[in-house]
Amino acid sequence: MRLGISSYTYSWACGMPGHRFRAGDPPPSPLTHAGLLERAAALGVGVVQICDNLPLDGLSSGKVDALARLAAERGLAIEVGTRGIAPAEHLERHIALAARLGSPILRVVVDTAEHHPAPEEVVATLRGVLPVLGEAGVVLAIENHDRFRAAVLRGIVEALGSDWVGICLDTVNSFGALEGPDVVVGELGHLVVNLHIKDFHVARVPYSMGFVVEGRPAGQGMLNVPWLLEALEPHGGEYNAILELWTPPEPRIEDTLRKEMAWAEESVRYLRTLIPG
Repeated sequence: MRLGISSYTYSWACGMPGHRFRAGDPPPSPLTHAGLLERAAALGVGVVQICDNLPLDGLSSGKVDALARLAAERGLAIEVGTRGIAPAEHLERHIALAARLGSPILRVVVDTAEHHPAPEEVVATLRGVLPVLGEAGVVLAIENHDRFRAAVLRGIVEALGSDWVGICLDTVNSFGALEGPDVVVGELGHLVVNLHIKDFHVARVPYSMGFVVEGRPAGQGMLNVPWLLEALEPHGGEYNAILELWTPPEPRIEDTLRKEMAWAEESVRYLRTLIPG
């Protein structure tokens, strides 16, 4: 297992459309693909997962090659991520990108804002790209993300019955389906081909009628990271652990970006005590 970062380690730096900071704040210069690789090198991690908030499929062929060269120069492995499974050409395009960049997986979130397929549609769609995955040597890593309960995701993977499909296990996303990390690991641990470590804190709102779920630096929240790694270890498998952050914003964009940077550094320092690779 190698430790890595993601474009979702730096969600604010990559750009968060729709969020308004204090009036008059200058718009930040969004983090670039090359900039994300440089941050990984500075942190001393060996993997960078580039996902849908920093999309790759709009890059020219020359820019993709330049990104691959920069990764090689910095000793970094790239993992590719996207969102949405339809049309099939979308997946096929990203499978080709993953193969070109040497990514062993293509992490995918099934849903988009416009498309929320039923499990049966997911199975039918993904069955159609199994030959493409096999030819490219890329494993599709389906991320648990809000809507689907873990048992449903397990059923999707088992229905496909292919070594070219597994699970990208996220430690927080399934709160959206009323499931915590213990349930998700219990249902999906044996299918994991990629891991998102995302720490969190749950607290009552000041008026007591409700809860707020927020991110924390790894090791400073309610996620028991040693337990997580120990629970997954018996299942074996060669996959990477990717740090993601849900960094609550500050009123000023500059302060938010500094906080995000600090949280990434603190998280990597902590995770290095558990994941030396």
